[in-house]
Amino acid sequence: MEFMLDTINIEKIRYYQSILPLSGVTSNPSIIKKERKIDLFAHFKEIKQLIGKASLHVQVVGETAEEILADAQVIMDHLGKDIFIKVPVNEPGLAAIKQLKAKGVNVTATAIYSEMQGYLAIAAGADYVAPYYNRMENLNIDAVAIIKALAMEIERTQSQSKILAASFKNVAQVNHACRQGAHSITASPDIFTQVFGMPSIHKAVTDFKKDWEETFGVKDVKALEESEQ
Repeated sequence: MEFMLDTINIEKIRYYQSILPLSGVTSNPSIIKKERKIDLFAHFKEIKQLIGKASLHVQVVGETAEEILADAQVIMDHLGKDIFIKVPVNEPGLAAIKQLKAKGVNVTATAIYSEMQGYLAIAAGADYVAPYYNRMENLNIDAVAIIKALAMEIERTQSQSKILAASFKNVAQVNHACRQGAHSITASPDIFTQVFGMPSIHKAVTDFKKDWEETFGVKDVKALEESEQ
């Protein structure tokens, strides 16, 4: 299972990189907007240096296939050919994905709301296909069924594509996506905060600490060793 951060906030990436088995960082224009106006490529270069071998996913904004290809080239010129180019799966996007994959470019097919979009992106050779879980649920689309169907298609065709489930509002949605065969998930830092923020976790740790101190009279294992020397 691959876990990615859906943010370009440097401090949050630095913090969670020290905690998570981080496989990558994803972005889109809406995520970029949250950081206000930035020196775009300098910012992404800093992220790339920070995350090392983890993947970085950067989205195009062109509307025609030609504009998408031009965006992709500029992104790669600045950030390197190991970047994953995020391309929405509409008609011009799918045309661009075919051409990018013919050139050996890493592609993340995004804005997926339906099985057919996913099937087409898989057939076009996209490295990752990114179904939008919460956005689908908001439209009364069965996100669980779509992720399961895409996982079955990847297995049936022995495709190298991976499902990169995205757009989550809570941990339960992440769990459901993983159960249905998502190979990867990308989530905002808030989702990972939810994972570790359960009061039961804090209580268990506190109880263990109290029992240790009551048993040995010192705060931790190192202090116990020092007391016995």
